[in-house]
Amino acid sequence: MDKQNNIAEAEAVRAAVREGYGQIARAEGSCCKPAKSCCGGGDVEALARNVGYDEAELATLPEGANMGLSCGNPTAVAELRQGEVVVDLGSGGGFDAFIAGRKVGAAGRVIGVDMTADMITKARRNLKTYQERTGWDNVEFRLGEIEHLPVADESVDVIISNCVINLSPDKPQVWRDMARVLKPGGRLAVSDIALLRPLPEEILKMVEALVGCVAGAVLARETERMAREAGLEDVVLTRKDGYVDAMAEWQDPMYRRIVESLPPETKPSDFVTSLYVTARKPPG
Repeated sequence: MDKQNNIAEAEAVRAAVREGYGQIARAEGSCCKPAKSCCGGGDVEALARNVGYDEAELATLPEGANMGLSCGNPTAVAELRQGEVVVDLGSGGGFDAFIAGRKVGAAGRVIGVDMTADMITKARRNLKTYQERTGWDNVEFRLGEIEHLPVADESVDVIISNCVINLSPDKPQVWRDMARVLKPGGRLAVSDIALLRPLPEEILKMVEALVGCVAGAVLARETERMAREAGLEDVVLTRKDGYVDAMAEWQDPMYRRIVESLPPETKPSDFVTSLYVTARKPPG
């Protein structure tokens, strides 16, 4: 019975996330006309710069690919090289996939995976602009869950992900599947939200918090444990605290209810942080 309950709870989480991000994807034009974060407030260009993207990277993107859903720049941390095969977990409208595509070049390959059909549709529309600007056919998007990637075993040089793993109801399986698809010696660079201390119970129940990458987050040490138990090595965690405070300062509607539910004299960054995780699969 417990197993059935766990499965039902996991599916309920996926359904909430899929619907929340589906609504974001369907909000055509609202993310950039004017340039607003799809979370509901804040300039998406300013957010991207704040979490590590430079002007040159942002200038190359198809319109609408940046929806203000980032909490870091994993493409920079990954140090992508020409000719590499990259998988982007939770690729959304293609933001990081398109940046990665330019870094790996015509001889490389980028596979974006997202479980929300509306996001895949949006990314594939954006793909046409990317192909016209680069002349390359090196990026594709696949519908699938990050716990069970539609990618062959040991076929990937690098995995990137941006503020997505925290949304999964089965994070250990996400880490195991990342290890499965990486080639021996392959590496990953993940930007995610992590907890510094447990969140109040009322926040954990809020759908806004879930879609906002907060309620599903785990303690940073749990992230490291899951990565190591999946068989990865050289695991390094780097905190980036400014992201959460920036979102709170913009009074983003998705965070407003979260802030109101926090204990007195506290702020979101007392509980959560943006976290870079890098790791490597052992050589064969």
